[in-house]
Amino acid sequence: MPTECSRELFGYEVVEGRRVMAAFDGGEVTSDAGALLLGATDRAIGLVTRFAVCFDDGRAQAQVEHTIEAMAAQRVFGIALGYEDLIDHDQLRHDPVLATLAGKLTAKRRDCAPLAGKSTLNRLEHAPVTPSRYHKIGHDAAAIEGLFVALFLEAHRTPPQQIMLDLDATDDPLHGHQEGRFFHGYYDCYCYLPLYVFCGRHLLAAKLRRSNIDASAGAVAEIERIVGQIRARWPRVKIVLRADSGFARDELMAWCEANGVDYVFGLARNERLVGAIAEELAAAEADSLALGGPVRRFADFGWRTLDSWSRERRVVAKAEHLPKGANPRFIVTSLSAAEVDARTLYEDVYCARGEVENRIKEQQLDLFADRTSAATMAANQLRLWFASFAYVLIEALRRIGLRFTQFATATCGTIRLKLLKIGAQVRRSVRRIKVAMASACPFQAEYHLAYLYLQRAAAF
Repeated sequence: MPTECSRELFGYEVVEGRRVMAAFDGGEVTSDAGALLLGATDRAIGLVTRFAVCFDDGRAQAQVEHTIEAMAAQRVFGIALGYEDLIDHDQLRHDPVLATLAGKLTAKRRDCAPLAGKSTLNRLEHAPVTPSRYHKIGHDAAAIEGLFVALFLEAHRTPPQQIMLDLDATDDPLHGHQEGRFFHGYYDCYCYLPLYVFCGRHLLAAKLRRSNIDASAGAVAEIERIVGQIRARWPRVKIVLRADSGFARDELMAWCEANGVDYVFGLARNERLVGAIAEELAAAEADSLALGGPVRRFADFGWRTLDSWSRERRVVAKAEHLPKGANPRFIVTSLSAAEVDARTLYEDVYCARGEVENRIKEQQLDLFADRTSAATMAANQLRLWFASFAYVLIEALRRIGLRFTQFATATCGTIRLKLLKIGAQVRRSVRRIKVAMASACPFQAEYHLAYLYLQRAAAF
Protein backbone atom coordinates (compact mmCIF):
# COMPACT_ATOMS: atom_id res chain seq x y z
CA MET A 1 0.00 0.00 0.00
CA PRO A 2 1.54 3.37 -0.97
CA THR A 3 2.56 5.81 1.73
CA GLU A 4 0.16 8.68 2.31
CA CYS A 5 1.77 12.03 1.49
CA SER A 6 0.88 15.49 2.71
CA ARG A 7 2.34 18.88 1.91
CA GLU A 8 2.18 19.73 5.64
CA LEU A 9 3.92 16.55 6.78
CA PHE A 10 7.68 15.99 6.71
CA GLY A 11 9.30 12.58 6.83
CA TYR A 12 12.84 11.92 8.05
CA GLU A 13 15.08 8.93 8.72
CA VAL A 14 13.93 5.86 10.61
CA VAL A 15 15.15 5.58 14.22
CA GLU A 16 14.94 2.18 15.92
CA GLY A 17 12.26 1.08 13.49
CA ARG A 18 10.14 4.18 13.94
CA ARG A 19 9.43 6.77 11.28
CA VAL A 20 10.25 10.36 12.22
CA MET A 21 7.48 12.72 11.09
CA ALA A 22 7.18 16.48 11.55
CA ALA A 23 4.48 19.08 10.95
CA PHE A 24 3.60 22.63 11.91
CA ASP A 25 0.63 21.54 13.99
CA GLY A 26 1.87 22.03 17.54
CA GLY A 27 -0.61 24.78 18.29
CA GLU A 28 0.43 27.82 20.31
CA VAL A 29 4.11 27.41 21.14
CA THR A 30 6.56 29.93 22.60
CA SER A 31 10.30 30.00 23.11
CA ASP A 32 10.02 32.54 25.96
CA ALA A 33 8.02 30.74 28.63
CA GLY A 34 10.51 31.73 31.31
CA ALA A 35 9.45 35.33 30.78
CA LEU A 36 6.63 34.66 33.23
CA LEU A 37 9.31 35.29 35.87
CA LEU A 38 9.66 38.81 34.46
CA GLY A 39 5.96 39.31 34.97
CA ALA A 40 6.31 38.16 38.58
CA THR A 41 9.24 40.54 39.03
CA ASP A 42 7.21 43.41 37.63
CA ARG A 43 4.43 42.71 40.11
CA ALA A 44 6.98 42.73 42.93
CA ILE A 45 8.44 46.15 42.08
CA GLY A 46 5.62 47.79 40.11
CA LEU A 47 7.77 48.96 37.22
CA VAL A 48 5.63 48.88 34.07
CA THR A 49 2.53 50.54 35.52
CA ARG A 50 4.54 53.44 36.93
CA PHE A 51 6.56 53.74 33.73
CA ALA A 52 3.34 53.97 31.72
CA VAL A 53 2.08 56.78 33.96
CA CYS A 54 5.07 58.84 32.76
CA PHE A 55 3.40 59.09 29.33
CA ASP A 56 0.55 61.42 28.36
CA ASP A 57 -2.07 59.77 26.17
CA GLY A 58 -4.06 62.26 24.12
CA ARG A 59 -5.75 59.66 21.94
CA ALA A 60 -9.53 59.15 21.88
CA GLN A 61 -9.70 56.38 24.44
CA ALA A 62 -12.85 54.80 23.04
CA GLN A 63 -10.94 54.03 19.86
CA VAL A 64 -7.69 52.91 21.46
CA GLU A 65 -6.74 49.29 20.80
CA HIS A 66 -3.31 49.25 22.46
CA THR A 67 -2.95 51.08 25.78
CA ILE A 68 0.23 52.83 26.87
CA GLU A 69 0.74 50.30 29.67
CA ALA A 70 0.40 47.32 27.32
CA MET A 71 2.83 48.85 24.82
CA ALA A 72 5.34 49.79 27.52
CA ALA A 73 5.18 46.25 28.91
CA GLN A 74 5.55 44.78 25.44
CA ARG A 75 8.65 46.85 24.69
CA VAL A 76 10.38 46.44 28.07
CA PHE A 77 9.72 42.69 28.23
CA GLY A 78 10.69 42.33 24.57
CA ILE A 79 14.10 43.94 25.12
CA ALA A 80 14.66 41.83 28.24
CA LEU A 81 13.95 38.75 26.12
CA GLY A 82 16.48 39.77 23.49
CA TYR A 83 14.29 41.39 20.82
CA GLU A 84 16.15 44.59 20.07
CA ASP A 85 14.28 45.85 17.00
CA LEU A 86 10.70 47.05 16.69
CA ILE A 87 10.28 44.92 13.58
CA ASP A 88 10.51 41.84 15.81
CA HIS A 89 7.13 42.77 17.25
CA ASP A 90 5.35 42.09 13.98
CA GLN A 91 5.75 38.43 14.96
CA LEU A 92 5.75 38.90 18.73
CA ARG A 93 2.35 40.60 18.61
CA HIS A 94 0.90 37.07 18.35
CA ASP A 95 3.07 35.50 21.08
CA PRO A 96 0.82 34.07 23.82
CA VAL A 97 3.29 34.54 26.69
CA LEU A 98 4.09 38.16 25.81
CA ALA A 99 0.35 38.80 25.50
CA THR A 100 -0.13 37.31 28.96
CA LEU A 101 2.59 39.56 30.38
CA ALA A 102 1.02 42.61 28.76
CA GLY A 103 -2.39 41.62 30.16
CA LYS A 104 -4.06 41.53 26.76
CA LEU A 105 -5.00 38.15 25.32
CA THR A 106 -7.47 39.31 22.68
CA ALA A 107 -7.98 42.43 20.59
CA LYS A 108 -11.13 44.51 20.43
CA ARG A 109 -11.17 44.35 16.65
CA ARG A 110 -11.27 41.07 14.78
CA ASP A 111 -8.64 42.15 12.26
CA CYS A 112 -6.12 43.13 14.95
CA ALA A 113 -3.53 41.10 16.88
CA PRO A 114 -3.60 41.20 20.70
CA LEU A 115 -0.37 43.21 20.86
CA ALA A 116 1.00 46.20 18.96
CA GLY A 117 3.15 45.91 15.88
CA LYS A 118 6.23 47.89 14.94
CA SER A 119 4.37 50.93 13.58
CA THR A 120 2.31 51.48 16.74
CA LEU A 121 5.31 50.94 19.02
CA ASN A 122 7.30 53.35 16.87
CA ARG A 123 4.82 56.10 17.78
CA LEU A 124 5.44 55.37 21.44
CA GLU A 125 9.22 55.59 21.03
CA HIS A 126 8.86 58.88 19.17
CA ALA A 127 6.59 60.42 21.79
CA PRO A 128 7.59 64.08 22.22
CA VAL A 129 7.72 65.87 25.55
CA THR A 130 4.45 67.66 24.73
CA PRO A 131 1.66 65.90 22.78
CA SER A 132 0.47 67.62 19.63
CA ARG A 133 -2.10 67.21 16.90
CA TYR A 134 0.16 64.81 15.05
CA HIS A 135 1.77 63.16 18.10
CA LYS A 136 -0.99 62.22 20.50
CA ILE A 137 1.37 60.50 22.96
CA GLY A 138 3.87 62.55 25.00
CA HIS A 139 6.23 61.74 27.85
CA ASP A 140 7.41 63.34 31.10
CA ALA A 141 11.21 63.07 31.13
CA ALA A 142 11.53 64.22 34.75
CA ALA A 143 9.08 61.57 35.92
CA ILE A 144 10.95 58.83 34.05
CA GLU A 145 14.28 59.94 35.53
CA GLY A 146 12.76 60.06 39.01
CA LEU A 147 11.39 56.54 38.65
CA PHE A 148 14.89 55.04 38.40
CA VAL A 149 15.84 56.54 41.77
CA ALA A 150 12.49 55.65 43.33
CA LEU A 151 12.94 51.98 42.39
CA PHE A 152 16.46 52.08 43.86
CA LEU A 153 15.18 53.49 47.15
CA GLU A 154 12.39 50.94 47.37
CA ALA A 155 14.88 48.11 46.93
CA HIS A 156 16.15 48.80 50.48
CA ARG A 157 13.99 47.96 53.48
CA THR A 158 16.21 50.06 55.76
CA PRO A 159 18.42 53.02 54.81
CA PRO A 160 22.09 52.07 54.36
CA GLN A 161 24.73 53.99 56.28
CA GLN A 162 26.72 54.77 53.11
CA ILE A 163 26.20 54.47 49.38
CA MET A 164 28.71 54.77 46.55
CA LEU A 165 27.47 56.37 43.33
CA ASP A 166 29.53 55.48 40.26
CA LEU A 167 29.55 57.89 37.32
CA ASP A 168 30.81 56.93 33.91
CA ALA A 169 30.60 58.13 30.33
CA THR A 170 30.83 55.70 27.44
CA ASP A 171 30.61 55.75 23.68
CA ASP A 172 27.47 54.84 21.77
CA PRO A 173 28.65 54.44 18.15
CA LEU A 174 26.37 55.81 15.44
CA HIS A 175 26.22 54.54 11.88
CA GLY A 176 23.72 56.96 10.39
CA HIS A 177 23.04 60.68 10.43
CA GLN A 178 21.22 60.94 13.73
CA GLU A 179 20.61 64.28 15.39
CA GLY A 180 23.49 65.22 17.69
CA ARG A 181 25.99 63.09 15.80
CA PHE A 182 29.63 64.15 16.30
CA PHE A 183 33.02 62.55 15.77
CA HIS A 184 34.88 61.72 18.99
CA GLY A 185 38.64 61.58 18.67
CA TYR A 186 39.25 59.29 21.65
CA TYR A 187 36.77 56.65 20.48
CA ASP A 188 37.64 57.28 16.81
CA CYS A 189 34.02 57.17 15.63
CA TYR A 190 30.80 59.12 15.36
CA CYS A 191 28.90 58.53 18.57
CA TYR A 192 26.79 59.72 21.44
CA LEU A 193 28.35 60.04 24.90
CA PRO A 194 25.71 58.82 27.40
CA LEU A 195 26.19 59.42 31.13
CA TYR A 196 25.44 56.53 33.48
CA VAL A 197 25.03 56.61 37.25
CA PHE A 198 25.01 53.32 39.17
CA CYS A 199 24.94 52.38 42.82
CA GLY A 200 26.32 48.86 42.86
CA ARG A 201 24.10 47.00 40.40
CA HIS A 202 21.28 49.55 40.65
CA LEU A 203 20.87 51.91 37.68
CA LEU A 204 20.01 55.45 38.76
CA ALA A 205 20.44 57.43 35.55
CA ALA A 206 21.03 56.96 31.84
CA LYS A 207 21.36 60.31 30.11
CA LEU A 208 21.95 60.52 26.37
CA ARG A 209 24.32 63.32 25.36
CA ARG A 210 26.12 64.61 22.30
CA SER A 211 29.77 63.64 22.09
CA ASN A 212 31.23 67.10 21.43
CA ILE A 213 31.30 67.80 25.17
CA ASP A 214 33.44 67.13 28.22
CA ALA A 215 32.82 63.78 29.88
CA SER A 216 31.53 65.55 33.01
CA ALA A 217 29.10 67.86 31.19
CA GLY A 218 25.74 67.85 32.95
CA ALA A 219 27.04 65.71 35.82
CA VAL A 220 26.35 68.37 38.46
CA ALA A 221 22.69 68.65 37.44
CA GLU A 222 22.24 64.86 37.40
CA ILE A 223 23.93 64.36 40.76
CA GLU A 224 22.02 67.25 42.31
CA ARG A 225 18.73 65.71 41.22
CA ILE A 226 19.65 62.19 42.36
CA VAL A 227 21.14 63.25 45.69
CA GLY A 228 18.14 65.45 46.41
CA GLN A 229 15.74 62.57 45.82
CA ILE A 230 17.84 60.18 47.92
CA ARG A 231 18.20 62.57 50.85
CA ALA A 232 14.49 63.31 50.86
CA ARG A 233 14.04 59.63 51.76
CA TRP A 234 17.34 58.96 53.58
CA PRO A 235 18.45 62.25 55.18
CA ARG A 236 21.35 60.73 57.14
CA VAL A 237 22.93 58.50 54.49
CA LYS A 238 26.56 59.22 53.60
CA ILE A 239 27.01 59.60 49.84
CA VAL A 240 30.32 59.12 48.01
CA LEU A 241 30.81 59.76 44.30
CA ARG A 242 33.35 57.71 42.39
CA ALA A 243 34.52 58.26 38.82
CA ASP A 244 37.55 58.38 36.55
CA SER A 245 39.63 61.45 35.74
CA GLY A 246 37.07 62.73 33.24
CA PHE A 247 34.96 63.88 36.20
CA ALA A 248 37.72 65.51 38.27
CA ARG A 249 36.42 68.99 37.51
CA ASP A 250 36.32 71.87 39.97
CA GLU A 251 32.61 72.52 39.37
CA LEU A 252 31.62 69.00 40.42
CA MET A 253 34.07 68.78 43.32
CA ALA A 254 33.03 72.21 44.63
CA TRP A 255 29.35 71.20 44.49
CA CYS A 256 30.13 68.04 46.47
CA GLU A 257 32.05 70.00 49.10
CA ALA A 258 29.22 72.53 49.43
CA ASN A 259 26.54 69.84 49.77
CA GLY A 260 28.18 67.35 52.09
CA VAL A 261 28.87 64.72 49.41
CA ASP A 262 32.27 62.99 49.35
CA TYR A 263 34.09 62.02 46.19
CA VAL A 264 36.93 59.84 44.88
CA PHE A 265 37.95 60.79 41.35
CA GLY A 266 40.84 59.76 39.16
CA LEU A 267 43.25 62.56 38.35
CA ALA A 268 45.03 62.84 35.03
CA ARG A 269 48.79 62.83 35.51
CA ASN A 270 51.06 65.63 34.36
CA GLU A 271 54.68 66.64 34.83
CA ARG A 272 54.01 68.56 38.04
CA LEU A 273 52.21 65.64 39.65
CA VAL A 274 54.85 63.13 38.58
CA GLY A 275 57.55 65.47 39.89
CA ALA A 276 55.80 65.65 43.27
CA ILE A 277 56.33 61.91 43.78
CA ALA A 278 59.80 61.65 42.27
CA GLU A 279 61.30 60.23 45.48
CA GLU A 280 58.61 57.54 45.78
CA LEU A 281 59.06 56.58 42.12
CA ALA A 282 62.83 56.32 42.55
CA ALA A 283 62.42 54.14 45.64
CA ALA A 284 59.90 51.93 43.84
CA GLU A 285 62.30 51.56 40.89
CA ALA A 286 65.17 50.54 43.19
CA ASP A 287 63.03 47.97 44.99
CA SER A 288 61.69 46.67 41.68
CA LEU A 289 65.20 46.08 40.31
CA ALA A 290 66.24 44.37 43.54
CA LEU A 291 63.20 42.11 43.72
CA GLY A 292 62.83 41.53 39.99
CA GLY A 293 59.13 42.35 39.94
CA PRO A 294 56.59 45.17 40.20
CA VAL A 295 56.66 47.37 43.29
CA ARG A 296 54.24 50.08 44.34
CA ARG A 297 54.41 52.79 46.97
CA PHE A 298 51.84 55.37 47.94
CA ALA A 299 52.08 59.08 48.59
CA ASP A 300 49.50 61.33 50.25
CA PHE A 301 49.71 65.12 49.90
CA GLY A 302 47.75 68.33 49.45
CA TRP A 303 47.55 69.65 45.90
CA ARG A 304 46.27 72.64 44.00
CA THR A 305 46.38 73.26 40.28
CA LEU A 306 47.81 76.45 38.82
CA ASP A 307 44.45 77.94 37.83
CA SER A 308 41.62 75.38 37.42
CA TRP A 309 40.92 74.49 41.08
CA SER A 310 39.36 76.86 43.55
CA ARG A 311 41.08 75.29 46.57
CA GLU A 312 43.68 72.77 47.71
CA ARG A 313 42.54 69.14 47.83
CA ARG A 314 43.89 65.80 49.02
CA VAL A 315 45.66 63.77 46.33
CA VAL A 316 46.75 60.13 46.69
CA ALA A 317 49.43 58.84 44.33
CA LYS A 318 50.40 55.32 43.41
CA ALA A 319 54.13 55.31 42.66
CA GLU A 320 54.48 51.99 40.84
CA HIS A 321 57.38 50.58 38.88
CA LEU A 322 56.80 47.69 36.49
CA PRO A 323 59.31 45.72 34.40
CA LYS A 324 58.31 47.99 31.50
CA GLY A 325 58.89 51.19 33.47
CA ALA A 326 57.19 53.65 35.81
CA ASN A 327 53.39 53.60 36.12
CA PRO A 328 52.28 56.52 38.33
CA ARG A 329 48.56 57.02 39.01
CA PHE A 330 46.68 59.70 40.94
CA ILE A 331 43.31 60.23 42.58
CA VAL A 332 41.75 63.27 44.24
CA THR A 333 39.36 62.89 47.15
CA SER A 334 37.44 64.73 49.84
CA LEU A 335 37.89 61.81 52.26
CA SER A 336 40.43 62.55 54.96
CA ALA A 337 43.46 60.44 55.82
CA ALA A 338 41.83 59.71 59.19
CA GLU A 339 38.87 58.10 57.41
CA VAL A 340 40.84 55.97 54.97
CA ASP A 341 44.57 55.56 54.32
CA ALA A 342 46.17 56.04 50.92
CA ARG A 343 46.65 52.38 49.97
CA THR A 344 43.12 51.35 50.98
CA LEU A 345 41.64 54.36 49.23
CA TYR A 346 43.34 53.51 45.94
CA GLU A 347 43.26 49.71 45.91
CA ASP A 348 39.97 48.95 47.64
CA VAL A 349 37.86 52.03 47.02
CA TYR A 350 38.89 53.62 43.73
CA CYS A 351 39.89 50.50 41.77
CA ALA A 352 36.51 48.94 42.52
CA ARG A 353 34.95 51.47 40.14
CA GLY A 354 35.86 49.13 37.29
CA GLU A 355 32.77 47.10 38.18
CA VAL A 356 30.53 49.82 36.74
CA GLU A 357 31.97 49.07 33.32
CA ASN A 358 30.53 45.54 33.57
CA ARG A 359 27.11 47.03 34.23
CA ILE A 360 27.41 49.25 31.16
CA LYS A 361 28.44 46.22 29.10
CA GLU A 362 25.27 44.47 30.24
CA GLN A 363 23.30 47.51 29.15
CA GLN A 364 24.85 47.71 25.71
CA LEU A 365 25.64 44.09 24.85
CA ASP A 366 22.77 42.24 26.53
CA LEU A 367 20.00 44.85 26.46
CA PHE A 368 20.84 46.90 23.35
CA ALA A 369 21.15 50.30 25.04
CA ASP A 370 23.32 51.36 22.08
CA ARG A 371 20.50 50.71 19.57
CA THR A 372 20.01 54.43 19.08
CA SER A 373 19.21 54.46 15.38
CA ALA A 374 16.23 56.85 15.43
CA ALA A 375 16.61 60.19 13.68
CA THR A 376 16.14 62.41 16.73
CA MET A 377 17.91 62.52 20.09
CA ALA A 378 14.56 62.58 21.92
CA ALA A 379 13.52 59.27 20.37
CA ASN A 380 16.95 57.77 21.05
CA GLN A 381 16.74 58.90 24.68
CA LEU A 382 13.44 57.05 25.00
CA ARG A 383 15.03 53.98 23.43
CA LEU A 384 17.82 54.22 26.00
CA TRP A 385 15.26 54.43 28.80
CA PHE A 386 13.34 51.40 27.50
CA ALA A 387 16.57 49.39 27.52
CA SER A 388 17.44 50.77 30.94
CA PHE A 389 14.13 49.68 32.43
CA ALA A 390 14.67 46.23 30.93
CA TYR A 391 17.95 46.18 32.87
CA VAL A 392 16.19 47.32 36.06
CA LEU A 393 13.66 44.53 35.62
CA ILE A 394 16.27 41.78 35.17
CA GLU A 395 18.36 43.21 38.00
CA ALA A 396 15.31 43.00 40.28
CA LEU A 397 14.83 39.37 39.20
CA ARG A 398 18.48 38.70 39.98
CA ARG A 399 18.35 40.52 43.32
CA ILE A 400 15.02 39.16 44.60
CA GLY A 401 14.46 35.84 42.91
CA LEU A 402 17.94 34.52 42.19
CA ARG A 403 19.88 35.69 45.27
CA PHE A 404 20.57 32.19 46.64
CA THR A 405 21.08 30.45 43.32
CA GLN A 406 23.99 29.99 40.93
CA PHE A 407 22.60 32.98 38.97
CA ALA A 408 22.90 35.47 41.85
CA THR A 409 25.73 37.26 40.04
CA ALA A 410 25.02 36.11 36.48
CA THR A 411 24.84 38.63 33.65
CA CYS A 412 21.56 39.65 32.07
CA GLY A 413 22.46 37.62 28.98
CA THR A 414 23.08 34.46 31.00
CA ILE A 415 19.82 34.85 32.93
CA ARG A 416 17.95 35.29 29.66
CA LEU A 417 19.56 32.23 28.08
CA LYS A 418 19.17 29.89 31.06
CA LEU A 419 15.88 30.95 32.64
CA LEU A 420 13.82 33.00 30.19
CA LYS A 421 14.37 31.19 26.89
CA ILE A 422 12.34 28.08 27.73
CA GLY A 423 10.27 26.34 25.09
CA ALA A 424 6.64 25.65 25.99
CA GLN A 425 3.23 24.82 24.62
CA VAL A 426 0.46 27.23 25.58
CA ARG A 427 -2.98 25.72 26.12
CA ARG A 428 -5.96 28.00 26.64
CA SER A 429 -9.29 27.05 28.15
CA VAL A 430 -12.21 29.02 29.51
CA ARG A 431 -10.79 29.04 33.03
CA ARG A 432 -7.04 29.07 32.66
CA ILE A 433 -3.94 29.42 30.52
CA LYS A 434 -1.54 26.51 30.91
CA VAL A 435 2.08 27.08 29.86
CA ALA A 436 3.56 23.58 29.55
CA MET A 437 7.31 24.13 29.72
CA ALA A 438 9.92 21.68 28.47
CA SER A 439 10.35 18.84 30.96
CA ALA A 440 14.04 18.63 30.12
CA CYS A 441 14.79 22.20 31.30
CA PRO A 442 17.95 21.82 33.42
CA PHE A 443 17.26 24.80 35.70
CA GLN A 444 13.87 23.91 37.10
CA ALA A 445 15.03 24.20 40.72
CA GLU A 446 16.31 27.75 40.21
CA TYR A 447 13.13 28.70 38.37
CA HIS A 448 10.94 27.35 41.14
CA LEU A 449 12.97 29.10 43.84
CA ALA A 450 12.83 32.40 41.96
CA TYR A 451 9.06 32.06 41.63
CA LEU A 452 8.65 31.55 45.40
CA TYR A 453 10.86 34.51 46.30
CA LEU A 454 9.06 36.79 43.83
CA GLN A 455 5.63 35.72 45.09
CA ARG A 456 6.69 36.51 48.63
CA ALA A 457 8.12 39.90 47.60
CA ALA A 458 4.89 40.81 45.79
CA ALA A 459 2.89 39.99 48.92
CA PHE A 460 4.66 42.68 51.01
